[in-house]
Amino acid sequence: MELIHPADDHPREACGVFGVMDHPEAARLTYFGLYALQHRGQESAGIATFHEGDILVHKNMGLVSEVFGPHSLKNLPGRTAIGQVRYSTTGGSVLANAQPFVVRHRKRSYAVAHNGNLVNARELRNELEASGSIFQTTMDTEIFLHLFVKNLDDGLDQALLRTVEKLKGAYSFVMLTSEGELVGIKDPHSFRPLCLGKLNGNYVLASETCALDLVGAEFVRELSAGEILIITADGTRSLHMPDPGRRSFCIFEFIYFARPDSNIFGHNVYTMRKAMGAHLAREMPVEADMVMPFPDSGNYAALGYSEASGIPFEMAMIRNHYVGRTFIQPSQSMRDFGVRVKLNPVKDLLRGKRVIVVEDSIIRGTTARIRVRALRDIGAKEVHMRVSCPPTKFPCPYGIDFSTRGELVAAQKDIPELTDFLGLDSLHYLSLPGLMDSTGSADPQNRFCAACFDGNYPVDFDEAGHSKTCLES
Repeated sequence: MELIHPADDHPREACGVFGVMDHPEAARLTYFGLYALQHRGQESAGIATFHEGDILVHKNMGLVSEVFGPHSLKNLPGRTAIGQVRYSTTGGSVLANAQPFVVRHRKRSYAVAHNGNLVNARELRNELEASGSIFQTTMDTEIFLHLFVKNLDDGLDQALLRTVEKLKGAYSFVMLTSEGELVGIKDPHSFRPLCLGKLNGNYVLASETCALDLVGAEFVRELSAGEILIITADGTRSLHMPDPGRRSFCIFEFIYFARPDSNIFGHNVYTMRKAMGAHLAREMPVEADMVMPFPDSGNYAALGYSEASGIPFEMAMIRNHYVGRTFIQPSQSMRDFGVRVKLNPVKDLLRGKRVIVVEDSIIRGTTARIRVRALRDIGAKEVHMRVSCPPTKFPCPYGIDFSTRGELVAAQKDIPELTDFLGLDSLHYLSLPGLMDSTGSADPQNRFCAACFDGNYPVDFDEAGHSKTCLES
């Protein structure tokens, strides 16, 4: 029997992280925080707590609801905790790589959870192994801890600063120390989101504000680019890395990754996705009877397209919300079953109609092709597709799961070829200027990373070393 992932045509991101300082139910609060961040990773989940001078951890493969129950949470006492939900960007979906990752060094314990990808992980690992380090996992997160403990003789602050000066790439860390400190770290380009909240006087760290909302915490601020925020029982203090001169917020956070009810990088995700759809309608209008998404990814851009064009919005594909992370394909002859079990078209609504499908992205094209064929098979008169981002042509070394150009259909086919491949009457992608204008930001070219569209990488990386065999978060 073959296991099929029901969403194989969209990018997937590395993980979501959460932390809470000095709360009487720290593990339970972290559980709910991770629940809100489940969309950022569905392969494994873990929580570590600080209790009586030691760090306790529970983690396993699966969703948050599968990994944790009343018994496991009861076995995680302590008032300070961190947690992570994970999706491995380069394979290695095994328990050994689940996080938080915990080490014990000189009778002290440290735990860390990571969202992102270190582009110099291979180089750093080789250096550390040459100096005697022994690795237990293939995670670049473990590299961080090896570097950290080597610098501890000079105190926590210097150990952190000397560690991050060696790192290159995208990273948002939450860390727990054996002294009970909670630490948040954001790379100097600010690729991945990380925010600070407050709940009844207790500080909370989270990848997205939707996690703060769920636990009832008030948003305080986002961590600054290159900030190391140390939270103790006495309050907070910040250390800062050198400023590289530009920000590189991942634009795919707004296109696909983040939850629409989150605010990240100073913007609301829902409203930005609607703005992308509105720009699409202005850039490439087409006469049609309805606008529809393939839920849930294109919902908000489709709403924006409908409002700007005046063409009615319809939910003409119905999603089965009870499909798990994987399901068993009954036979090879039913190879399309993996797509059809998740979404089913409303036949009477679509038959004989001119349809505009709004998608947020096309990565490999396989699922989109099957879904378009389903619309054709039930009698849709015309099928036009509008995509709320530019063609994805370049691999991402910063923590998204497309690491080679060969995986990207837009890198292999031009628009006419792709239109024919997908079985469409017309295809149009949002232009890069249109995408940047949708952000509503001043000087967006120096605020957002769009390397997957234009190949302009803000942090250099070794292309030969960046492949499916590279280290992962």
